[in-house]
Amino acid sequence: MRLGIRTRKLIGTVVLLIGLTLYSFLVMTVAVSGHLPDNGAVQFFYYLTAGVAWAFPAKYLIVWMVRPDPA
Repeated sequence: MRLGIRTRKLIGTVVLLIGLTLYSFLVMTVAVSGHLPDNGAVQFFYYLTAGVAWAFPAKYLIVWMVRPDPA
């Protein structure tokens, strides 16, 4: 049985919201836990990398969500 586009969008939205929330908590925990050196450049690149890294897995989820239904 294949899922319809509406069901895929619902599942994908829930997974994306929960995943991004957990990911942001993880990023914030690492940032405040003392694992990052007290160097502005290192912190900048950490936040830059962490801010972009979530988009790559989300891309595949979004592509799956909006794939048209088979005829």
